[in-house]
Amino acid sequence: MNQANVFTPSQKPLGFWGKVGFPARGPKLHQALHDGFPFDVYSKLAKLSGLDKSDLASATVIASATLQRRAKSGKFNRDESDRLYRFAEVFKAALDLFEGNNDSASLWLKSQVRGLGNKRPVDMLATSAETEAVLDLIGRLEHGVFA
Repeated sequence: MNQANVFTPSQKPLGFWGKVGFPARGPKLHQALHDGFPFDVYSKLAKLSGLDKSDLASATVIASATLQRRAKSGKFNRDESDRLYRFAEVFKAALDLFEGNNDSASLWLKSQVRGLGNKRPVDMLATSAETEAVLDLIGRLEHGVFA
């Protein structure tokens, strides 16, 4: 058979959540959070966001000694996974705000933002309330609501 006539399905490029390695929402995400994310999620998030690993550790409040233990065990616990998810959610929202431009989204996360009281978004991810404030601001910016 002529190879030129053989149908081969094209590989659909992975979206953001596929590249990170966990589902965006729903029961599969809930289970993944309870089970703990695999350790490689950390490297994927650092690479995608353009943050160095120490900045990501700081943003997600994961100590370097804990990272070393998680590297050996191969996965994060539930609370650490939740903080990694919150970071990913904020980075994805920033990425959408900047129309897929990783550099702009990363720069915004690391810059002081007036709408956050001149704090850097990356410094406001330790709690769910602060994370919500960052996501709310991104939503307002997307819709042109600045007050």
